[in-house]
Amino acid sequence: MPFARIASQFFAGLLIAGLLVSVRAAELPAAFTDALKQAGIPLDHVAVVVQPLDEKTPLLSHNAEAALNPASVMKLVTSFAALHQLGPGYAWRTDLWANGTIEGGVLNGDLVVKGYGDPTLTLERMWLLQRALRARGVHHIRGSLVLDLTYFDLPVIDPGAFDGEPLAVYNAAPGALVANFNALTVRLKPDGNQVLVVPDIALPGVALTSQLELDSRMECNGWKNAVTPFVPVEQPLTLVVSGRYPRGCGEQVLTLSLFEPAATFDFIFRGLWAESGGTLSGPSVAGRAPDTEPLLRFTSEPLTDALTSLNKYSNNLMTRNLFLTLGAEAYGAPATLEKGARAVTAALAERGISTRKLVLENGSGLSRIERISATTLSQLLGAAYRSPLFAEFESALPIVAIDGTLKRRFSGSALAGHAHLKTGSLRDVSALAGYVYTVGDRLVSFVMLVNHGNARHSEAAQRALLEWVQLGNAIPLGAQTRDRSLFAEQAPSREGAAR
Repeated sequence: MPFARIASQFFAGLLIAGLLVSVRAAELPAAFTDALKQAGIPLDHVAVVVQPLDEKTPLLSHNAEAALNPASVMKLVTSFAALHQLGPGYAWRTDLWANGTIEGGVLNGDLVVKGYGDPTLTLERMWLLQRALRARGVHHIRGSLVLDLTYFDLPVIDPGAFDGEPLAVYNAAPGALVANFNALTVRLKPDGNQVLVVPDIALPGVALTSQLELDSRMECNGWKNAVTPFVPVEQPLTLVVSGRYPRGCGEQVLTLSLFEPAATFDFIFRGLWAESGGTLSGPSVAGRAPDTEPLLRFTSEPLTDALTSLNKYSNNLMTRNLFLTLGAEAYGAPATLEKGARAVTAALAERGISTRKLVLENGSGLSRIERISATTLSQLLGAAYRSPLFAEFESALPIVAIDGTLKRRFSGSALAGHAHLKTGSLRDVSALAGYVYTVGDRLVSFVMLVNHGNARHSEAAQRALLEWVQLGNAIPLGAQTRDRSLFAEQAPSREGAAR
């Protein structure tokens, strides 16, 4: 074929492709495209799929095959895989052994604790675990606390590598034994001309140093931005809190991820044990659990409860532990990141969901390399809708202007109470995906991903597109209605949503 003809066909193809892109862009609501333009976000940095769930083809599809960073919207993928691979009633366990004799409430030997990745061991559940241990006759431990962490096999994790905030709770590392989301709380208490730093739970061996200066002119609003907690490299068991503190703030709470998970578990276990009158004479050491029946098997609440906390409040540590759990359950212990990625990918593929553009690192979206297409997310939302577990999946998502990460988003809009959406936000990333109920009470899946330096300014565009969908523009006339009362909660009134 002559070169001129090849070139002619090539450029004609480019022209046709360009026309197709422009046609699709023209189909996008004007209020949406205007808001993106106002925010300085080009359309080629945005992906959208709006899919009426009783229709076979999407109403809107723009850049749907682009591999984009979804931030925390990736939690939908891990949650979907977990519900279908583990089941809604799945429970983690934490096993305890008495390596010695128990006489008169005293364990003459070591207490061995093996973790299996339970991410739900809050302070309250740690107290319940210890109460169950006391019910088995152990009130004092004359030996060591032996921690078996072998269920997870993880590389060394630098919690500050992601964004230089190693003490931020959202950067907390996963672990086989995790207590209270690997978070410790200190209270800032003005006392005369100084500010005391007081831990909620005793931290023996940890020095707490306050370099805070009281400021009578500062407003209390935004006090956290004026406070800088840090751990000196040369003193790893020292917490220094510096900066200015508004005198009018009174006592405030600062929650930090100070240590690796096993150390935090140790501090919390010992602190709660001492508060209840128990004693533990020996040190904490790493070890292996015996190959016998445990004295106590403490189980978590069901997976469905965990997914609600995980998604409504976008808990990274919970998701990372769940991701690892999926790998161990599918391919055997120890859990690894590679096994987790294989398990999640397989769960999607088994249900006909495209994984061609899927890149997984930890399944939480706290990643610079994770990628997914809007098409894959839309297919996943459709598969969840057709699943008998849809109620469990949808109810775990934040409700617009009502709760979770959407409690203060889009308030005052008709959207309030009419959409269940997962949020995602990183530097240069803003994302939303989930379900919208139209004014005709019909259900539409919604995906919008923005990867651009101005992504943080995309909320007006998100709102414009969501309102366009919610007003019923996404459902052709005569489309079949699904009885909402069968699988979703009643939307609250506008008055109730605005509070």
